[in-house]
Amino acid sequence: MSRAARILVPVIGIVAVVVLWDLTVRAFDVRPSTVPPPGDVFRAIIEDWEVLWPRTRVTMTAAAVGFSLGSAVGFVLAVLMSRWPLVRRVLYPVLIASQAIPPPAMAAPLVIILGFGLAPKIAVIALWVFFPVVVNVLGGLASVDRDLLSLARTMDGRPLRVFALIELPATVTPLFSALKLGAAYSATGAVIGDMFASLTPGLGNYLGIKNSQLDTDAVYAAVLLLTAIGLGGFLLMSLLERLATPWRTRTSAREWRRRRMVEARPLPVSEDVQVGDRGGQG
Repeated sequence: MSRAARILVPVIGIVAVVVLWDLTVRAFDVRPSTVPPPGDVFRAIIEDWEVLWPRTRVTMTAAAVGFSLGSAVGFVLAVLMSRWPLVRRVLYPVLIASQAIPPPAMAAPLVIILGFGLAPKIAVIALWVFFPVVVNVLGGLASVDRDLLSLARTMDGRPLRVFALIELPATVTPLFSALKLGAAYSATGAVIGDMFASLTPGLGNYLGIKNSQLDTDAVYAAVLLLTAIGLGGFLLMSLLERLATPWRTRTSAREWRRRRMVEARPLPVSEDVQVGDRGGQG
């Protein structure tokens, strides 16, 4: 698939979802107070943009900081747990227990510890993000060929150099899988932080206020902006993955070009067929 097609197909899919949404609302005569048509939602975004943009900026900032913090902490913990089995045996049950607590329930203790403001919101997002990073990076480090590591150490390879040249590349693909998932979830964590652990004006606060006022258009507008934030984070991580793993893209491109050349190449005509044709003409 060409680069233009890879970009065009997702755009067509998003447009198709919006068109299907509009047709469903009109065909089944759904009440606007239940599901407004997309035109009303876009109009609400435009009309209330002066209020929405500052809140969107706050949510994006919290999502970016919490995502970065959670990813960094998760990566460091995964490396430590992979390097020292005792650390893994001690921390792994604690990490699993932390994920068993619903984020809204975790928000209350965070407010008590960190106070109201941006800090508990960032902490909620970081807690949401870091666990997939830990699990995926641990899996990548565990997949490294042990014979290769033994050979590098036998050749007097320094631990830091062995990690940078052998172990770290093995974590790139699973790490970016976790980062894409975390980037998509960071907007959800920001909303939970807004609703339960922060007084800073974000889209979560806006969503709660408009929901209490039964302003359906504004509620869907906030949800649409949150979806855009999560989708934007996912696309950004996908772009960074392509830049960090150029060999995957180049290999795919070479295979695609080679396949096209084989398909376009004319089939060779065997000598038997040519002789047969000449005999038939004679």
